[in-house]
Amino acid sequence: MKEYRPYWVALLVMAALSPIGLYLPELLRAGSAWGEWGLDEVRQMIGYAPSGMERLSDLWKAPIPDYALPGLDEAPLAHRSLSYVLSAFVGVGLCGGGAYVLTRWLTKGTR
Repeated sequence: MKEYRPYWVALLVMAALSPIGLYLPELLRAGSAWGEWGLDEVRQMIGYAPSGMERLSDLWKAPIPDYALPGLDEAPLAHRSLSYVLSAFVGVGLCGGGAYVLTRWLTKGTR
């Protein structure tokens, strides 16, 4: 595990820097992050919502919608930054943990 330490450090630094995704669109008046549009935003941008998007939009609900903890949806930007960092750490932990478990399971018989 020691040889992977620089990769974990890099992931954690990127997770800690994730609030940049909140500040840049605000500073540049860019709106939402590219590709993270909801059904209403797509309808507003192009005038209609594609039928497949309408049909499948309720299929998945994010565990932390808009990367915000409950009650912090309209909080000041600094408070939402904490939610972004927490969401990033949870995502890194789940993906890293899942990859670790899968790797251990797949290589169980090769040692």
